[in-house]
Amino acid sequence: MNSVDLSIIIVNWKSSEYTHQCLKSIYANSSSLRIETIVVDNASFDGCGEMIAKEFPQATFIQSEINLGFAGANNLAFKRSQGRAILFLNPDTEVQGEALQTLMSNLDSIGDAGMVGARLLNSDFSLQTTCVVALPSILNTTLNSEFLRRKFPRWTIWGMRPLFADGNTPVPVEAISGACMLGRREAIAAVDGFTSDYFMYSEDMDLCLKIRKAGWKIYYVPEAKIVHHAARSSAERDENDFSTLMTRESLMRFMELHRGRGHASVYRLTTAVVAIGRIVLLSLAVPFRPQRRQGSLRALKKWTRVVAWCFGLTPWVAQQRPEPALSAGRAAAMSNHSH
Repeated sequence: MNSVDLSIIIVNWKSSEYTHQCLKSIYANSSSLRIETIVVDNASFDGCGEMIAKEFPQATFIQSEINLGFAGANNLAFKRSQGRAILFLNPDTEVQGEALQTLMSNLDSIGDAGMVGARLLNSDFSLQTTCVVALPSILNTTLNSEFLRRKFPRWTIWGMRPLFADGNTPVPVEAISGACMLGRREAIAAVDGFTSDYFMYSEDMDLCLKIRKAGWKIYYVPEAKIVHHAARSSAERDENDFSTLMTRESLMRFMELHRGRGHASVYRLTTAVVAIGRIVLLSLAVPFRPQRRQGSLRALKKWTRVVAWCFGLTPWVAQQRPEPALSAGRAAAMSNHSH
């Protein structure tokens, strides 16, 4: 009989302070579970190992000499894990109350559950609407905007309608956030863990789809609550070349892997149309919105980058896909950056 109920895997990348708070919340709220925690530092060398050795000697620390990407690092830790259930948890999260016990009990009691996710909260404890998402499609990626998501949160294309349902009953969903994914060991092993074709972004949706294709279901468990601090930095991410373009590169990769190259080409084309449309609207609006000029100029710069990516003018983005040597690490082990 396995002596470990739950293996908790955390991938650190320049996040040692967050990792410290995350581990503190885990050990404060998991006394009734037999757990192990495994932290992988993705070649950030930010002192995380020293902090863990001093503050949390019961945790296992793995120092990766190269950045394996989010998927590769999780797969490396999965090989080392022993739990009958595995929790992939972002370092910028904090466990609330009996969230871990609630997730575990639901995974155990729902026979067809391959993976379950929690209700994620922002730093101010407001709901984080990316807890659950619909799998990427041409329609939802084309229409995706903060305005439409706020105005019509119950639209099926967003996949987040279960967030607004009454009660605490677990609900099957298309995909859950990679910030907190608790799955059966056999379900994760059956699909060879995360797909290492992604350097960052979309690997969580990819894993959910693979598990569903293997015959399991994904459930959202509203009673389990986890604080996820990352949402507060969304404005900073919008200004960042790397994240702006890697998000689209990863979505295109998802389309290629699961729907074919033709679908991926249509995605790139529709993305170009949307980006050009936004550039035109922003250019027309700038003279009439002097008080928002700086924000409009930042947005113009962002969408200009996206157009450049659509036409293949940013080759450095595609080069971020893991090299064969890194993918081989995943194959050997069963086989960056956090979400």
